[in-house]
Amino acid sequence: MASPIPVKEKKLMDVKLGELPGWILMRDFTPRGIAGAFQRGYYPYYNKYVNVKKGNVAGISMVLAAYVLFNYCRCYKELKHERLRKYH
Repeated sequence: MASPIPVKEKKLMDVKLGELPGWILMRDFTPRGIAGAFQRGYYPYYNKYVNVKKGNVAGISMVLAAYVLFNYCRCYKELKHERLRKYH
């Protein structure tokens, strides 16, 4: 059964596995398209976790945790080398 919504307009979670390659090829990978994708993800995140009446550190701590994980993955090669070095 064909979906009434075109593949290009579907969200990632609504795309079936067979439609995934076509959906990826229809995305806009220009700098403006990538910036727009980040902007579309940023505003819902900001409104849900940061811009609330009774806020806590959950929203900001998730960003901090993602930053730490990203830097750890980026520097893993050097950290692994340091771990295997003998200090005597």
